[in-house]
Amino acid sequence: MKTICIAGTIGKDAVIRRTQAGEPILGFSVAVDDGYGENKQTMWFDVALWGKRGQALEPHLKKGTKVTVSGDFSTRLHENKTYFTCRANDITIQGGGDRPAKQERRQEPNRDSYGNLHDDLNDDLPF
Repeated sequence: MKTICIAGTIGKDAVIRRTQAGEPILGFSVAVDDGYGENKQTMWFDVALWGKRGQALEPHLKKGTKVTVSGDFSTRLHENKTYFTCRANDITIQGGGDRPAKQERRQEPNRDSYGNLHDDLNDDLPF
């Protein structure tokens, strides 16, 4: 078994296919940039996620989504071209997806009446 971890961008919306037995397989491709400037190349990985997890993730895996995928790595040859494939064990969606980032409100530090910082943690210490 060869394990791989891929961090990249989904190239097109994920699609669910089914085996003859009816088991769902989620399929999508991930683009990974290699190099920079004139030497920059894009490597493509075909990813498959079997079972109900694929069905649950399908609505979230759209073109342009940044993901990290880990799983079993293999290659296949088709018309003298080598394709990289990954049977996914774990998928992590990077960032907040299509939802806007939640704005966190900064809490002001506790100050006493003289303007000195007051540390609440020291009040709970038994020594």
